[in-house]
Amino acid sequence: MKFADEFRNAVTPRAALLVIGVLALQLLFIASYVGALHNPKPKDVAFGVVAPVPAVAQQTAQKLDKLPGSPVDPRVVADERTARQQIMDRKIDGALVVDPRGTSDTLLVASGGGTVLASALETLATEVGAAQQRTVKTVDVAPASSQDFDGLSSFYLVVGWCVGGYLCASIMSISAGSKPASPQRAAIRLGTMALVAIAGGIGGSLIIGDSILGALPGSFWALAGLGALVTFSVGAITLALEELTGVVGIGLAVLLIVVAGNPSAGGAFPLPMLPPFWQAIGPWLPPGAGTWVARSIAYFQGNDVTKSLLVLSAWAVVGVVVTLLVAGVREKKRTAAAV
Repeated sequence: MKFADEFRNAVTPRAALLVIGVLALQLLFIASYVGALHNPKPKDVAFGVVAPVPAVAQQTAQKLDKLPGSPVDPRVVADERTARQQIMDRKIDGALVVDPRGTSDTLLVASGGGTVLASALETLATEVGAAQQRTVKTVDVAPASSQDFDGLSSFYLVVGWCVGGYLCASIMSISAGSKPASPQRAAIRLGTMALVAIAGGIGGSLIIGDSILGALPGSFWALAGLGALVTFSVGAITLALEELTGVVGIGLAVLLIVVAGNPSAGGAFPLPMLPPFWQAIGPWLPPGAGTWVARSIAYFQGNDVTKSLLVLSAWAVVGVVVTLLVAGVREKKRTAAAV
C-alpha cells in the first residue's frame, strides 16, 4: 500500500477533527490559566473603613478610593463589631479601623477566604499607613487552618470532586462505545452518577477532615453534601454534553470545568485578584461555586452560600433534564424510523 493510501486510512476526517480539538483545548488551557493567574493584584476589593468620628471615616474612605489602580472599593462601616460581622458574612474582605487619637490603626482580614488576598491587603494598608507616618496592626478575623497552606485546601477538594464527576460520566459513556443512551440507560447513568457523587462527597470530606489530614475545619456532613452536589452537577452536565455531541462532549466538559472553571474559581488567587473576565464567570461555574461554599463552611460559619448552591443545583438540573430529554427524543425518532 502506498504511503498516501496508508495515510488516508490512518488519518480519517473524524480523527483529524479530534486532534485539532485537542490542540485547541491545549492552547485554551494555556491562555486561560496564564491569562487569569500571571499577574494577580487586588482590584475593587470590598473594604470597610471604621472610625469613631464619621468625618474621619469618610475622609479615609475617599483617600483609599483614589489609590492608583483602584485596589479597594471602600465603604464606611458603623463600628468594628459591624465590620467583623460583615467579614464573617462575606460582604467585605477586610476593614481598616482608624484610631484618630493615636498613630496605630487596626486592619481586619480573613485569611480563610484566601491568604494571598489577606497578605495583599496587609501590604497595601502598611504602605498607605507608612505614607502618613502611621502603623498598622493586623487581626485575622477568620484565620485559615495551619494545615491549610495558602487557603488552598478548599479549592483542591472541589477540584477533586469535579474531576470525579466528569471522569465518571466520561467512563460510563466510553464503556458503551460512545453510543447514544436510551432513556432507560440515561436514567441508569444518572442514578449511578448520584451514587458515585454521594460516595465521593463523603470520602472527600473524610480525607480532608480531622480523621485523616486535618487540612480543613468545618462540618463533616456539610462538606460531604457539598461534595455530592459538586460531583453530581459536573457529572450530569458532562452526560448531557455527551448526549448532545457524542465523544466531543468530553472535550466540552473539560473546556467548561477545567479550562474555564478552575482558573476562575478563586482558588489560587481569590476573585478580587483575578482579571475582570475570570471574576465574572467564576461564580457561575461549578469549581468557583463549590470553592466559595467550601470556604464558607470551613471558615465563615456557613454564611453566604445560597447563591452558589443554587448555581450548582442549576447545573445539576440542566444536566439531568437535557440528558433525559435528548435520550427520549432520540428514542422516539428510532421508533418512528423502525415503523
